Amino acid sequence: MAGSNAIVPVILSGGAGTRLWPLSRRLRPKQFLALGSENSMFRETIARVSGAPFGPAMAVCSAEHRFLVAEEFRRAETPFAAILLEPCPRNTAPAIAAAAAVLERQQPGALMLVLPSDHVIGDQAAFETAVASAATVAADGQLVTFGIVPTEAETGYGYIQTGEPFVGQDNVHSVAAFVEKPDIQTARNYLADGGYLWNSGMFMFTPESFLG
Repeated sequence: MAGSNAIVPVILSGGAGTRLWPLSRRLRPKQFLALGSENSMFRETIARVSGAPFGPAMAVCSAEHRFLVAEEFRRAETPFAAILLEPCPRNTAPAIAAAAAVLERQQPGALMLVLPSDHVIGDQAAFETAVASAATVAADGQLVTFGIVPTEAETGYGYIQTGEPFVGQDNVHSVAAFVEKPDIQTARNYLADGGYLWNSGMFMFTPESFLG
């Protein structure tokens, strides 16, 4: 899929457990709950990136969730590369930077596939196709973000304005702009325009490209 570049999933497992309270709690946030299937969303994420072309995954989580994360990998019967512990939450970018710094030392040239641990993705084939397309340009040093085609005027998501397609990659575009959560009329305009995607929070790049 990515030539000689191994694809290492980096699963981000932050969250304070407040959005789905009382089901979700601080010590068991929503990614450890079985909401979309009989398995937790974390374990579904592991399954999504198990087997070729993916290597053993790396997870980033808070210290108080380390045993939950290890148990998810054990139940999935899937080896993992590392579990990185955050002493305190600092949002997405620092967590990715920590994983990139470790991966740069351990597997230079690998591709990082950054995934939230609380997504529900019903079409595995479409996911793998998107990853394959992303790997082609990420291996050349590009920072890739994944967009979702919007189905409604949603104000709870950030948006990506798409730019020109990459040569030979009709489904890979440059990013014209990242847009924060819009008001309802702006969201309707984005939907009608057709050139905007929901920001999924999934990314792919080499550690070297991310760290600069």
